[in-house]
Amino acid sequence: MTLGGARARRARAVRAALAAGALLAVFALTGCGAGSVAAAGTPGRATPHRSTHTPRATPTPTSTSAATSAASPTPAPTGTGMPAPTSSVPPTPGMVGFDKAAQSTSLASSLWVVVNKPRALNPVDYVPADLTFPDVPNVNHQPMRRETAAALVTMFHAGKSEAGLDFSVQSAYRSFESQTRVYADDVSRNGQAYADTDTARPGHSEHQTGLAVDISAVPARCSLDACFGETPQGRWLAANAWRFGFLLRYPADKVAVTGFTYEPWHFRYVGTPLATELHSARVATLEEFFALPGGTAYTQ
Repeated sequence: MTLGGARARRARAVRAALAAGALLAVFALTGCGAGSVAAAGTPGRATPHRSTHTPRATPTPTSTSAATSAASPTPAPTGTGMPAPTSSVPPTPGMVGFDKAAQSTSLASSLWVVVNKPRALNPVDYVPADLTFPDVPNVNHQPMRRETAAALVTMFHAGKSEAGLDFSVQSAYRSFESQTRVYADDVSRNGQAYADTDTARPGHSEHQTGLAVDISAVPARCSLDACFGETPQGRWLAANAWRFGFLLRYPADKVAVTGFTYEPWHFRYVGTPLATELHSARVATLEEFFALPGGTAYTQ
């Protein structure tokens, strides 16, 4: 081989090596992977670029209820030291409870006063300061306290509009002196043992508070008699009086608690909040609701 031929071959080898290096540099600059470079090692063959990037998923729309559910707080795991979430729902009246100490059960002037055989009025000669006469039929023309009168008028109107019934007041407020006469008359006619079952001794009568009303039917039927409970008026009052703040004070099945025989005509005003609570709790007597003494024996 001649010197010139050898030089020519070395020159061609150098040019080939330079061309290969340039090609590698191009692929490195374009970011192709090793597989692409290897495939591109064959001259004249085009290799497509394959991206290694994972496509981003398109989020799926959610409903308002689902979004709200997802956003609801969950209780913190036990032992994390994080406070448990609290409810933002406002409490209901049932959750709050009824305050039995909101008014006195001992003062004669209180709407919630509990007077019975072992509990005399305080003071015993109490006279209400706000006696008035309601604009309703009133057999004995006796007054009552102002709030009692207003509630009674509303109740009588409701009985008329809802059931077509008419009512009258048979008796209402009686003073200590008046109650003394009523009790003495009962004793003289029936004896003290009998009188103590249906007539309160003076100082122990709800009528003296101005909050008690004896109601009768119009036209008169079963007035001041147990059969009043079977009249349309008696049945309506027993079912609806609580709505207006009244309580059927002497139920037939609570004689041992109240100390008095069944009086379906005798209604005691206690105010709508207490009457509603008694109705909701299904408690029939003030003695049971306030856990106060009652019974058939006088102790004062």
